[in-house]
Amino acid sequence: MSNPLFARKPLALLLEEMKGENRLRRVLGPVTLTSLGVGAIIGTGIFVLTGVAAHDKAGPALTLSFAAAGLACVFAALCYAEFASMVPVAGSAYTYAYATLGELFAWIIGWDLVLEYAVGSATVAHGWSAHFQDLIKSFGWNFPHAFSTAPFDFDLETGKFLVTGTYFDLPAILITAIITAILVKGIKESASFNAGMVIVKLAIVLFVIVAGIFLVDPKNWQPFAPFGYTGISFFGHTIFGQTGANGAPLGMLAGAAIIFFAYIGFDSVSTHAEEARLPRRDVPIGIIASLIICTVLYIAVSAILTGMVRYDQLDINAPVSNAFAQRGLPWAQRIIDVGAITGITSVLLVMMLSQPRVLLAMARDGMVPESFFGAVHPKFRTPWKSTMLTGLFVGTMATFLPLRVLAELTNIGTLLAFVIVCAAVLIMRKKHPEAERPFRAPWVPFVPIMGIICCLILMFSLPAENWWRLIVWLLIGFSIYFLYSRKHSVLARMRAREAAAATAPAND
Repeated sequence: MSNPLFARKPLALLLEEMKGENRLRRVLGPVTLTSLGVGAIIGTGIFVLTGVAAHDKAGPALTLSFAAAGLACVFAALCYAEFASMVPVAGSAYTYAYATLGELFAWIIGWDLVLEYAVGSATVAHGWSAHFQDLIKSFGWNFPHAFSTAPFDFDLETGKFLVTGTYFDLPAILITAIITAILVKGIKESASFNAGMVIVKLAIVLFVIVAGIFLVDPKNWQPFAPFGYTGISFFGHTIFGQTGANGAPLGMLAGAAIIFFAYIGFDSVSTHAEEARLPRRDVPIGIIASLIICTVLYIAVSAILTGMVRYDQLDINAPVSNAFAQRGLPWAQRIIDVGAITGITSVLLVMMLSQPRVLLAMARDGMVPESFFGAVHPKFRTPWKSTMLTGLFVGTMATFLPLRVLAELTNIGTLLAFVIVCAAVLIMRKKHPEAERPFRAPWVPFVPIMGIICCLILMFSLPAENWWRLIVWLLIGFSIYFLYSRKHSVLARMRAREAAAATAPAND
């Protein structure tokens, strides 16, 4: 008898679930899906993390860091696109893993996606709060310190938590509540709201590129890679590259591991496959188009930013807007701050839009209580209960947990999810070569193998603390799985019914 931990959900069963009444509304086309992808990607990474990565990790070689992270995402995106065309239902990588690797791996990746979307949303809410306070400060009004940030922070140099003297982050709570209300209303309204914000922030990004190109001083690009081109560690021990004061690796690859957060979001397109009008065509287009657009913009902005201001003089909190202020254009600083707030808002919307859809897929499989997480609003056709719970969870974390802890957790969890998706493509090609694939990832097995290698390299380029936090997160997930999900899953109930029928005495 096969091990139930690795029982796979048949593709036929996945597709059959889509025919019921408890499914989402198909209203998204390729342009809207691409817009959702761009909305999820461009935001915190381009307006915030560029300063941290260039200043502390990579220098002007940040452009190569974005290229390296983008390359890893390209390999993963092609694998995502293949699965999304085969299984156009909600759930993203969780659903793909259930169909290929089995129930336990599906739970691991589903729990991982909670780490990516919910914890990532809290990170983005922090960034929104900081930029909002910077903007109103430019108008001469200071937000009350007691309600401006989390009550404690993490000091990288000492490795200890410090008290900030505040109670909670009020702006983060307010933006989370507003986004939650919009998401409960409906996917069409959410997508339209996001499309408007995407247009605004793309205009701001293009403004940065066009205006900034005339302010570039090539001398600022020297030295191009002050920390080297590597930066790989193995559980806290640097094996290639320089080591920072706190033991973390430095270099171009170390920068890629940090700014990888900037790319989190392209996979959110696949979570909306059930809401796509023609998912087998539109979802792959949305995934790949959004990733290509954002990679090109990231490389251009990082090149201009490090050319405008020497890397070690970049402001860590608001690098793009501050760079224009340093070059004598304070009026541009305010424009960019507005664009940053808009961009970060759309990232928050898409990430909080994606989380309930993953929980919906898990609820359909019995992994989490279906009566709550599987509830679809009769009018709005949205997973409203899990959306409200997601908003509460995100708001609580954004209010009380420091930014550094949240950001580091998100990166390593997402990279692990990408590794599993790439491995699943290899397994699916071997075990089910006959399955219909409207979109096929090219150059298999090269593409998925390179995706696995690139993502693992970036995982090992993160500080050791990230691995310990990931292990703790997974242990919590395993506890939930073995105490609840393993017994209540759809496949477990099917096996129980089959066993009961086989042992029942004949009545005739």
